[in-house]
Amino acid sequence: MRREALAPWLFLAPALAATGLLVLLPVLQSVWMSFHHVVLFEPQHQPFVGLANYVASLQDPVFWSSLWNSILWVVSAVSLQFLLGLGTALLLNRSFAWRGIARALIVVPWALPSVIIGLIWTWMLDFNLGVLNDLGMRFGLLAHPVPWLAQPNTAFAAVVLALIWQGFPFFAVTLLAGLQAIPAELYEAASIDGASPLHKFIHVTLPGLASVISTSLLLRMIWVANSLDLILVMTNGGPGTATQTLPLHAFLTAWSGGDYGQGSALAVILTLLLLGVVVLRVWRAREEFA
Repeated sequence: MRREALAPWLFLAPALAATGLLVLLPVLQSVWMSFHHVVLFEPQHQPFVGLANYVASLQDPVFWSSLWNSILWVVSAVSLQFLLGLGTALLLNRSFAWRGIARALIVVPWALPSVIIGLIWTWMLDFNLGVLNDLGMRFGLLAHPVPWLAQPNTAFAAVVLALIWQGFPFFAVTLLAGLQAIPAELYEAASIDGASPLHKFIHVTLPGLASVISTSLLLRMIWVANSLDLILVMTNGGPGTATQTLPLHAFLTAWSGGDYGQGSALAVILTLLLLGVVVLRVWRAREEFA
């Protein structure tokens, strides 16, 4: 009995060791640095400072602007990704010519690295050579070229647009799988009862996708909240701090500013915020199934 109880842990040991080495150890190191004065140019001087890094972070105006940008970044990008992905999934669930090819091509933005996507959109939005300015001028939509990534009122919308294009295939593929799992008999029964396409969508499709929608939204919110590579490539958080989100602020504080202590404190704050969202969602799910 003891050998049988020990066997699963032996099989899991390599994976647990790798997870501890690659995930748990860096997390613990970040927590440790958040309570110490760790600056790149003072490697031998790392005293314990308690909550000083957290206090300095919360007193920094850039922290609050970055937090607000993060909220806008997550809400706008994830909601629009979801709506576009849902519409795409509904379309791909219908029968039409070349449907298999369309389903394969839809994952291309999701498969491309974020750096490549950032470079593509940067070139498309370029002031001098960008295709968006060129088409706008040709069709009379723009009187002159627009510096999309160089002015605050358009830079944030530009990076959100790039993120939407990158992320909507995730929802499309996930929701398409959920649509195919809904029994066809439910739609047949709804048709017999005289339900319109809108009523079928509201009373059959959405309830059938409820669990898929909940899980995919939570996962995508966490991924988007932690993402910084697309913004780093396209704007580096600028102009000024117009597109600087909380993870990018933590990254720039640690790697560009050399203050690993405060950068780690910012990362811990972000982790606690995301953990709170996850706990709240799990608690609500437990209440729904109770």
